[in-house]
Amino acid sequence: LHRILAQADLLQRASMIIVVAGMEGALPGVVAGMVRAPVIAVPTSVGYGTGAGGFSALFGMLNSCAPGLAVVNIDNGFGAACMAAAINRKPESLTA
Repeated sequence: LHRILAQADLLQRASMIIVVAGMEGALPGVVAGMVRAPVIAVPTSVGYGTGAGGFSALFGMLNSCAPGLAVVNIDNGFGAACMAAAINRKPESLTA
């Protein structure tokens, strides 16, 4: 937690945040509770402990009650990046 708190000012200035986490998947919920920007959570299949191939992190992220938190599938950093690009796109550049 001290590493996140040390970067709190930087996190507060972000327009959106991608958080990759394994194990119990609690980190995205913690970050989402600290900021007003949307947070995209990416569960990872690697790490130590009983991660069950990323399902432990995925279920932990899906069960989070933090507002502004979206979850993509296990190891789907590409999907998270696509969503981040969509969030950061200016409304006037969108086409119907």
